[in-house]
Amino acid sequence: MKLFIDTSNSERIIVGFDGERFEADSKKQKAQMLLSFIDELLKKKGKKIKNVTGVEVVTGPGSFTGLRVGVSVANTIGWVLGVPVNGKNVTKAGPVEPTY
Repeated sequence: MKLFIDTSNSERIIVGFDGERFEADSKKQKAQMLLSFIDELLKKKGKKIKNVTGVEVVTGPGSFTGLRVGVSVANTIGWVLGVPVNGKNVTKAGPVEPTY
């Protein structure tokens, strides 16, 4: 199952699995809600984080802080699970970086 993360917009967060997308209002800080939103969606799907086989993250353009949050979470999940982020093995090739 591929995880999709888009935190480029200052108004909302978009998270998805295998092409299905879910939006959350980001009136709270993205850093405080992204992981809990991913966890909530996984539980609704009856899945666990270990079921993620890859991560696609929007790297830009977008808000500076929003992009850093999304890319950081994506790189961390990729590194911990040993799955590619935007098709890149972050444990060997280094992290995916935002484009501001």
